[in-house]
Amino acid sequence: MDSEQKKTALRMIPYGIYVLTAKDKDGAIAAATVNWVTQTSFDPPLLVVGLKADSGAYATAKAAGHFCLNMLGKGQQGAAFAFFKPAEADADTISGEPYHDGTEGQPVLDNAPASVVCRLDGIVEQGDHHIVIGEVIDAAVAQQPDGRPDEAILEMKELGENVFYGG
Repeated sequence: MDSEQKKTALRMIPYGIYVLTAKDKDGAIAAATVNWVTQTSFDPPLLVVGLKADSGAYATAKAAGHFCLNMLGKGQQGAAFAFFKPAEADADTISGEPYHDGTEGQPVLDNAPASVVCRLDGIVEQGDHHIVIGEVIDAAVAQQPDGRPDEAILEMKELGENVFYGG
C-alpha cells in the first residue's frame, strides 16, 4: 500500500471537533479535543469516541465510568487548540474554559453550544486509540443552532490548512 495515498484517502473523512471531559472519584479532571465520534444507536442512544490509549482523558473516563462530550461550535477554534495538550483544571476553569459539573459530576464546558453526558458502556481496546462506547444519559443545548444542527459543529478543516487527523 502506498502510504501517502492511504493518508490522503483517510484524511477525506470529515470530522467534527469536540472536547471530552471526565472527572474520576478522586476529583481528577481530564479533558481532550477529540474528533473520532459517531452515534451508533438510537435506542438506547449510544455514541462511540476514539481516545488515545495512553491519554489522561482515556484513563480518567475509564476510571470515572462516565464522560461528557462537549460539542464545539463554529468559531471555537481557540477552545479546540486549548485541549490539544493535557488539561489544567482549577475550581472554575479547565485550560482557561469555564465549566460546571453536570450529571454524574462530569465537567460541562459553559461555552459549548451543546453537550451529552454518557455512562461508559464498553471499551474496545485495539490499536493506538481505544473505542469508548457511551450511553447518553443527559443532554443539554445551551445555544440553539440556526438551521441544521450538524452544520453548527466546528469541523477539523476549520482549524487550518496544516491540521489533519487520520491517515
